[in-house]
Amino acid sequence: MQIVKEQNPSGWRLWWLAARPKTLPAAAAPVVLGAALAFSDGVFKPLPGIATLLASLLLQIGANLANDVFDYYRGADAGERLGPVRVTTAGLASPRQVLLAMWIVFGCAAVLGSYLLWISGWPVVLIGLFAIAAAIGYTGGPLPYGYLGMGDLFVFLFFGPVAVCGSYYVMARSVTPQTIWASIPIGLLTVAILVVNNLRDIDSDRKADKRTLAVRLGAAATRRQYLACVAAAYVLVVLMWLAGLAPAWALLVGLSAPQAYRMVQTVNTTQGRALNQALAGTGQLDLNFAILLSAGFVISALLAS
Repeated sequence: MQIVKEQNPSGWRLWWLAARPKTLPAAAAPVVLGAALAFSDGVFKPLPGIATLLASLLLQIGANLANDVFDYYRGADAGERLGPVRVTTAGLASPRQVLLAMWIVFGCAAVLGSYLLWISGWPVVLIGLFAIAAAIGYTGGPLPYGYLGMGDLFVFLFFGPVAVCGSYYVMARSVTPQTIWASIPIGLLTVAILVVNNLRDIDSDRKADKRTLAVRLGAAATRRQYLACVAAAYVLVVLMWLAGLAPAWALLVGLSAPQAYRMVQTVNTTQGRALNQALAGTGQLDLNFAILLSAGFVISALLAS
């Protein structure tokens, strides 16, 4: 028994585990793209950009803590867990400690939000409040939408249009059609991360009456959904270029296509715990795609100046 205790993380290692750092690329990707679009339009501001990135990372960590504790309350993590360790269910931290940590993290995000409010106005407050409500409402509250098969829609909205356009807005105080269109591929790739997560947990979620879209569709259709999300992200960038909404340099996203192909192959040929590799890889693909798309806009702007 003593050996188990020594292997259990404590202190900052425990909370780093609870923060689930492998999910953070999904929070960084839309902010990187929003900042690049702002740079392309000549409205980039470093301090608001950094504050937005930090706030986005904190909101993601807060959401992870909320999922940890609220899934524990609902028994969704009971039995053998296939994904990363949930600290509440594993007994590494009490529900009260995780809830306190969640509110501390959201409080820090609110402090950054106050600065963004000061420089960008009240729409930022609405975005922040809705983001916190969405983070808690995914698995918490009387009607957690993650249990009702609506998680994919909310993830698309908040990690796509809301995050990219919000990041752009804090610098420009407006949003362009180009920004809206560019946000869609990022939202789709973030949905792909959730799809892998829900595909991995499809059996345990079904037993816990967690009716995710994967549970409703079944494994085969969920794998097709993953392919559709990934493929559509690349197709949309090409269409944006053809429509004059993105420069030719935006096609740099094609450099990440081999990684996307490997992830699709992994999702199609593995199941259960083995999908953790695809989960982390899809998160990295999301960030790499955003960086390459951002580089395309930045390079085009620099060459035009």
